[in-house]
Amino acid sequence: WLGLQKIYSITQQGNYLLRIELQDWRGNRRHIEYSFSLGGPSTNFTLQLSRMSGSIPNALPEHAELRFSTADRAGDTGSCPQSHLGGWWHSECEETNLNGKYVTPRSRGRMDRGKGLYWKPKKGRYYLLKSTKIMIHPTDLKSFV
Repeated sequence: WLGLQKIYSITQQGNYLLRIELQDWRGNRRHIEYSFSLGGPSTNFTLQLSRMSGSIPNALPEHAELRFSTADRAGDTGSCPQSHLGGWWHSECEETNLNGKYVTPRSRGRMDRGKGLYWKPKKGRYYLLKSTKIMIHPTDLKSFV
């Protein structure tokens, strides 16, 4: 992790897109992009998203204020960070966890879903994940030439 304070400082310099790349245990790769805004420390790094494009169904609520929460700072999400082992912008405990414990599937492909990395759209199946990448880039790449 780069760190929330550093990401917040970067995003204050202009408009950025958030790209999430996911790889499942079968080697399939998917991505999703959002326009986003990130609040500062006084808002618990509140994240607001608007889906732009992607090859995987959305699993994060759009246009909602999602507060970053950890096991010691649960915020509005109750016990999600304690039971799902990782800080994240939880809205509900079941939608996604990209900062959980790295857990390999058991025999027959089963995994402790609540503790591993996963992506779960509202209406859809769990995507049990082997790897994730979370990246940001400016919406206007010409300004960086």
